[in-house]
Amino acid sequence: MRDATASATPETIYLKDYTPPAYLVDHVTLDFALDPEATRVKSRIAFRPNPEASDTRFFLHGEQLKLIWATIDGKSVATRAVPGGIEADVPNAPFVWEAEVEIAPASNTALEGLYMSNGMYCTQCEAEGFRKITYYPDRPDVMATFDVTIQSDLPVLLSNGNPTGAGQWHDPWPKPAYLFALVAGDLHATSGSFTTMEGREVELNIYVRDGDQDKTAFAMEALKLSMKWDEDVYKRAYDLDIFNIVAVDDFNMGAMENKGLNIFNSSAVLASPETATDTNFERIEAIIAHEYFHNWTGNRITCRDWFQLCLKEGLTVYRDQQFTADVRSASVARIENVLGLRAAQFREDNGPLAHPVRPESFVEINNFYTATVYEKGAEVIGMLRTLVGAEAYDQALQLYFERHDGEACTIEDWLQVFEDSTGRDLSQFKQWYSQAGTPRVTVEEAYSGDTFSLTFTQSTPPTPGQDTKAPQLLPLNIGLIAPDGSEAAPTVTFEMTEATQTLTFAATQVGWSPLHLSQNTQSGTGHAQPHEQPRPIPSVNRNFSAPIILNDGLSDADRLHLLAHDTDPFNRWDAGRQLMRGAFARLATEGTAPETGLLTAIRDVVANEALDAEFRALVLSLPSEDDIAQAIFDAGQTPDPTAIHRARETLVEALADTLQDVAPVLYAAHQVPGPYTPAPGAVASRALANAALGLINRRDGGAAALAQLETADNMTNEFAALCCLVRIGKADQALADFYAKWRHERLVIDKWFSVQTSLAPVEAALDVARKLTQHPDFTMKTPNRFRACMYGFAGNTAAFHAEDGSGYAFVGDWLARLDALNPQAAARMTTVFSTLKRYDPDRQAHMRAALEAIRDTDGLSRDTTEMVLRLLG
Repeated sequence: MRDATASATPETIYLKDYTPPAYLVDHVTLDFALDPEATRVKSRIAFRPNPEASDTRFFLHGEQLKLIWATIDGKSVATRAVPGGIEADVPNAPFVWEAEVEIAPASNTALEGLYMSNGMYCTQCEAEGFRKITYYPDRPDVMATFDVTIQSDLPVLLSNGNPTGAGQWHDPWPKPAYLFALVAGDLHATSGSFTTMEGREVELNIYVRDGDQDKTAFAMEALKLSMKWDEDVYKRAYDLDIFNIVAVDDFNMGAMENKGLNIFNSSAVLASPETATDTNFERIEAIIAHEYFHNWTGNRITCRDWFQLCLKEGLTVYRDQQFTADVRSASVARIENVLGLRAAQFREDNGPLAHPVRPESFVEINNFYTATVYEKGAEVIGMLRTLVGAEAYDQALQLYFERHDGEACTIEDWLQVFEDSTGRDLSQFKQWYSQAGTPRVTVEEAYSGDTFSLTFTQSTPPTPGQDTKAPQLLPLNIGLIAPDGSEAAPTVTFEMTEATQTLTFAATQVGWSPLHLSQNTQSGTGHAQPHEQPRPIPSVNRNFSAPIILNDGLSDADRLHLLAHDTDPFNRWDAGRQLMRGAFARLATEGTAPETGLLTAIRDVVANEALDAEFRALVLSLPSEDDIAQAIFDAGQTPDPTAIHRARETLVEALADTLQDVAPVLYAAHQVPGPYTPAPGAVASRALANAALGLINRRDGGAAALAQLETADNMTNEFAALCCLVRIGKADQALADFYAKWRHERLVIDKWFSVQTSLAPVEAALDVARKLTQHPDFTMKTPNRFRACMYGFAGNTAAFHAEDGSGYAFVGDWLARLDALNPQAAARMTTVFSTLKRYDPDRQAHMRAALEAIRDTDGLSRDTTEMVLRLLG
């Protein structure tokens, strides 16, 4: 259905206009009489005037509601319909508002508020979905305790808090309305328990549709692991007697942290060896952890307004990244985090959708659940921890929990805790929350035998609405590698605060020592006696300590040395990545053949059994075609998607040639015997074996891939083999067999859609995508299925960016159709057009035409209107 608030000129909301709520809520009682077409919701809300409010108007948000009756203190009240809700005259004293409304969950295809998914009632209230359930001050700074009664003949009736009877729930912890949740359906639970460090026995349940019970064991163990980790690392214990998770097929997000009742996209909770890949298992583990960690960083302490979204999301992403690093490979986890950041957030920062971690304005808050808020927000937390140190960070977090428990907070509250606990002035650091864009840092070195200097210059390009940028506070972890491959200096943290700064090292008998460092870092050697040392190779921004684009000025020979010897795993990997990126870009723009030295160096690293197998698999992976297009654009040239795709194929063939004797050895050596396990060691071995299979596939015409496909006993190996065959255009029968085998497993069929649109040969990809939209299993109503098809096609870079604009028109047409059903999903997918200014004038014209066609669609939602207008500039 169309969003009732759709408008050609939607209203902009500004952070500077924040005012406290006119009325606070002490308690909410809700009674639901569930019916697909006519659910009745009775509310009883205890209000009191807010002494800090300047506006005394009584306003309740409400959308798509049929008001049956309303009273104040038991007396009928006249309400006035106003944009976005209703108003009424109320006493200047505490009072009780009661009302009954009618809603239609079955026709709610936007998946906000209360809706139905395959016969199950489900809610999604973040950010502003509660106003589609009943009239209420639907803002995060209004927090209250809740009692809920659910009337239905369905066997499972769930809400927040602890159960008090059949279909009755009490949540003793004050929460904003966006954390309200309700689920009702014919569901089946996998149950467990956890005893907290405070001695509370917590009942754990994961509710699924019948037939999915065998796919919940991993999620249950991940939940217990998360609960224990949060106690051990952050000293946070769970605070209710029960914790429920529900898997839902039709869900716009990955999952939602509603207090005590987490609702998950089924793809983020269901897994078995036969139906889920290693990547799926790792994603489930991370999302389970993320939503559980929100219990304290998001629920017990929430955000004052939606401009502060990064306060809960950036911090919780950082916490789930710490968790993954602890339970899996820390180096691999860091590399994968940065790969995601560069692919999504750097792209966001470099285009028309750039915005600060804390935006200054928005039209539709759903459009700001972005990589900048989440992933860059997490990087900001990581920098803060680097600046103050791990111990001071831990102390500050305990103060944060003690000081703000039960409150709705701001970024200022968060930073004040660190200033109070450490004594540091963080006023410059605060700019990370208000200044958009990715800083560019260039490095120039000077070597004189007894001194070695690095001069850093930072700048941030203009972004929409911000033409002038101030220098950021950058914590740069720096090491030096000697010519013999040893560490020439211990890692130091250089705090860059100005546009240009120099760090100088003095030679000592045993290497190099920094002469000058900023505050809170190791002091240098002062006036030590000079010594001569050979020129070291700088290893800058170790572990990606600051989210910057770095031009370190190193030669290819320097990078090869770092690839062979750097003791920092991230920079070792990144040295190879930068070499590969440069070779890839030169191949695409100049036709220059890949350098033998690079290919040999990659061969040496990949064959080194002393290194982590998953790390070696990452070294072997190529930069994406989108990444190379951005690199070419950054170099002042116009990228050609077709040439980039051809270059990728050439580079893969060159790697296959160089590793033709090594790849079969790696493939054989890293087969994992015995029953499937998602344990880190087994995951690493499969990753390297399947990377080797991809190279073997280029030489044997798919024979090894077909053999693996036929014998695989787990989805990781089965799907990897299928991808290999699709890449070389020999998968027709394999795809037919795969569909026949898995047609009743909806999440596996999502993979079947995605592999075809994303990996189909460029010349056939559009036809493949068009045919798949006519397939009986294609549906726009299930976001997972729609994304599998459309994101898959948009990720087939050369096909999406076809010179005639056909790829843009295809995706644009489907997004306009989707907006009529699910505005939030359609708006988020418009980001596939965010690279408009990167390409040649003809492609830009075609992309603009597709966006303008979406813009001109009758009744376009507020969500998609905002995104399209921003993309068009």
